[in-house]
Amino acid sequence: MKLGIIGASQAGKATVFSALTGARGDTDNKGTKKDNRIASVKVMDERIDFLSDMYKPKKTTYASVEYLLPSDTGSGSDNAIWNQARVCDALIHVVRNFPDFSGAKPSSENEYRKLEEEMVLNDLVVVEKRLERIDADLKRGKKPDEEEHRLVLACKGVLEKGMALRKSPEIASSPLLRGFTFLTAKPELVIINNEDDDETLPEWAAKNPDIVIQAMRGRLEMEIAAMSEEDAEMFRAEYSIKESALDRVIRESYRILNLISFFTTGEDEVKAWTIKRNTIALEAAGEIHSDIQKGFIRAEVLAYDDLIKYGTVKDAKAAGRVRLEGKEYVVADGDIINYRFNV
Repeated sequence: MKLGIIGASQAGKATVFSALTGARGDTDNKGTKKDNRIASVKVMDERIDFLSDMYKPKKTTYASVEYLLPSDTGSGSDNAIWNQARVCDALIHVVRNFPDFSGAKPSSENEYRKLEEEMVLNDLVVVEKRLERIDADLKRGKKPDEEEHRLVLACKGVLEKGMALRKSPEIASSPLLRGFTFLTAKPELVIINNEDDDETLPEWAAKNPDIVIQAMRGRLEMEIAAMSEEDAEMFRAEYSIKESALDRVIRESYRILNLISFFTTGEDEVKAWTIKRNTIALEAAGEIHSDIQKGFIRAEVLAYDDLIKYGTVKDAKAAGRVRLEGKEYVVADGDIINYRFNV
């Protein structure tokens, strides 16, 4: 899962990136100021901690999230930034809500809408170029894919109204359009970057039901992320911060991307796997290894909550809570799965 951090100039994108990626102390930051920066952080999960304590494996593997801070790579071109953002699964849109050097506070709503309009225009350019190629193919006697053509025309209609494609779920989620990597089709988390002493969300005139908005005191959270855990806890208590910015953003990232976790356990490794909600057992097996998917026989499934309730796998089995499921079983969040397969 990769999330791209975007925003207007001076919105505090780099500050938010540092607040998120410095919180664990285990990041792998790559790149320089002239390059895009990317960092991978652990998704801390108390369920993994419990399973690791139970199985005492040689290795414990948490799920991870990548954060990308795009750069113009010294070219001064916004297209370079958008091209990097297009490969991400979702976007984190940082909006400035603190005074500039002159002391003037911006309209966060206007700043948000200005960048959204820019993304709409970028997507519209992509659509128009595709339609031009389709017209050229028609003149040469080549028949286009009718469903793709219909969807591209639908995209044009939405974008020409100044609307993001995510407002039309059928379009945003269409497999036929995945290769277009539309910016406005991506799930979006908006972070309102506040001053140190401001933890509230600003009042906006228009509501946006298709996006999630979260307030963050970016500079303060960045400083806390660089502290020892003992000092960080003290400062979070002083500023009434119940959990780190990273944990809040990860939780919302999973929600907007419709993701869940399932677990595999054993003496060698306890591991969390991230999949889309409503993924069937056969497809989830492919996340582990293609051989498991090809040779799938059955999935032995135990819900994490049942393991907690009964205390041990043996007692859960005795209570009939360990089930054998087939290929079409829809994996639930927290399932502990042991795949039976033959290759």
